Amino acid sequence: MKSTEIGNRIIVLGCSGSGKSTFARRLHACTNLPLIHLDNVWWKADRTHISREEFDHRLEKLLQGDKWIIDGDYSRTYEVRFRSCDTIIFLDYSEEECMNGIIDRVGKSRSDIPWTEHQLDPELVKLVRNYHKANRPLIYSLIDQYPEKQTVIFKTRSQADDWLNLCTAEREKQNRHSKEV
Repeated sequence: MKSTEIGNRIIVLGCSGSGKSTFARRLHACTNLPLIHLDNVWWKADRTHISREEFDHRLEKLLQGDKWIIDGDYSRTYEVRFRSCDTIIFLDYSEEECMNGIIDRVGKSRSDIPWTEHQLDPELVKLVRNYHKANRPLIYSLIDQYPEKQTVIFKTRSQADDWLNLCTAEREKQNRHSKEV
């Protein structure tokens, strides 16, 4: 990746287990843009969720903000988020990589979801197994429909890590320069 120039309204997409939330947290630390995890909007701590209407209303309000990073796949809302963002970041990792990601997070507390998974959820496994057939083509179709959006696609975690490290280094350099001036 040559540049980490990005906008102020960023969506982070990818299959469950791709590390969207981890990537978004690191991007937030680099940019100081407000971070929104859609899982925390949709889910309640008791593993129930709000209605679709309430979710859509909350998402609409969030999208009206001038600056944000929104992490979450939620394919039903791709279109509205594509229209509202200026930057698309797609973690387009292999099924195996994503499956390892959902396995690795079992038993770990996370800030992006209001509970801890204590066992692998069969529904989540099914989502990961179907992602490349169902969601991935839709994302690429929307990327084609919105060529004016800045789009960054990572095929591996190491690509994403390198880019985030570059982002952090560039921001630190800018901060040092502004303190000198």
